[in-house]
Amino acid sequence: MSTTAVRVDRRWWALGLIALAQFIVIMDTSIIGVALPRMQTDLGFTQESLSWVFNAYVVAFGGLLLLGGRLSDLLGARRVFAAGWAVLLVGSVLAGAAEAVWVELAGRAVQGVGAALIAPSALTLLMTLFGGNPRELGRALALYGAAAPAGGTAGVFLGGVITEYISWPWVFYINVPIAVAVLIAVPALMPRAQVKRGGIDVLGAVTVTAGLGLAVYSVVRAPEAGWGSATTVLGLVGAIVLLGAFLAIQARRGEPLVRLGIFRTPDLGAANVAQLLLGAAWIPMWFFLNLYLQQVLGLGAFASGAALLPMTAMIMLMMIAVAPRLTGRFGAKAMTVTGLVVLGAGLFWLAQVGPDGTFPADVLPASLVAAVGMGLAFIPSLGTAISSARPEEGGLASGIVNTSYQIGSALGLAAITAVAATAGAAEITDRVALTDGLSTAFLAAAGIAVAGAAITALTLNRRRTDQPVA
Repeated sequence: MSTTAVRVDRRWWALGLIALAQFIVIMDTSIIGVALPRMQTDLGFTQESLSWVFNAYVVAFGGLLLLGGRLSDLLGARRVFAAGWAVLLVGSVLAGAAEAVWVELAGRAVQGVGAALIAPSALTLLMTLFGGNPRELGRALALYGAAAPAGGTAGVFLGGVITEYISWPWVFYINVPIAVAVLIAVPALMPRAQVKRGGIDVLGAVTVTAGLGLAVYSVVRAPEAGWGSATTVLGLVGAIVLLGAFLAIQARRGEPLVRLGIFRTPDLGAANVAQLLLGAAWIPMWFFLNLYLQQVLGLGAFASGAALLPMTAMIMLMMIAVAPRLTGRFGAKAMTVTGLVVLGAGLFWLAQVGPDGTFPADVLPASLVAAVGMGLAFIPSLGTAISSARPEEGGLASGIVNTSYQIGSALGLAAITAVAATAGAAEITDRVALTDGLSTAFLAAAGIAVAGAAITALTLNRRRTDQPVA
């Protein structure tokens, strides 16, 4: 075998690790869902605090992604990628072994820190390995993108199997052997990068993380405290002040966490808005669809996870085989807008679910339409967000786009949860009221997707010839 063939094979093996990273960080957001009731019983969570098993991970993950991207640019993506897996391993052990609420939440937050180091460095490594060949880059981004929905669905499925047949701590311990295997493989597969001179903006990292965390916390708490309550209003005002302080710090720093001029890069801002709204529509759909399957249709944890597999298969087919080719032919703007419109149509169809519905008639066709939309929109908007930046700012661009998607997911889920609860989703003993609430949630997510399509149509200017072809 020639040296060239060996090198190509090694790059594609490296892509496997990069896709695995995306799979795991998304899986860790969903795998705990089915296990939450047993965790509540064993650890003593209150009903109000239980949601923070999810939120502690998402807030740490979303809030620190920009820092993870900056560290990737300064220290080298390979080092930060490996460090992230080590941190994720520690957090997984801590969360699995927890015997108290605060230890569990600390473990989940540490997992989020690890994910915040892994995600942007993984994208930077992908661009380093495949950025020189547009055709290969399209294929690599497609495989990377398909790993996200696969991880989300696998989390629900594995969470049900593990909780039912083993025990809930193993939803965390499952990360340990994977992390060890990745750490062993990284030196052989991942490219080295020189350490660059530069400072780390600690104050900027603290303010943006605190601001994003406070915003998510305020929205999550709003249904219970009230949207007009002093707690909610002061929390949101505090978040705005912190994020404003972050922007002021970035404008004055010689070596900021985020060079604000990067947002003047053509199409970068528009692509990030598309990713934010895509996450705000897609994650609530997945969350409430799982509730409909279990609480209305009466499916068990295992059957509910299995019911989501056709949707996952459709997304992977679209991302790997269809979206890159269509993007190369029609352009990122056309495919992102089309994908968001189709996603909105699938969500509107799901909003027609009834209390006496069935999976084949009420869920399967609508969920497949939504999956087609997600598959069409995700790859072109992600590729545009990353490729718009300068090569030396690949880690920063990766951190920004990951932050956009994760924060959009968290805020979208929190806001739509509040809307759904008002419409009846909190009435878990009344199937009619519960279904009305879930239907409202799907309708709200459809509105977000359509709004994303309109905004993208007005703001994204990426030409057809700029896109990689599979």
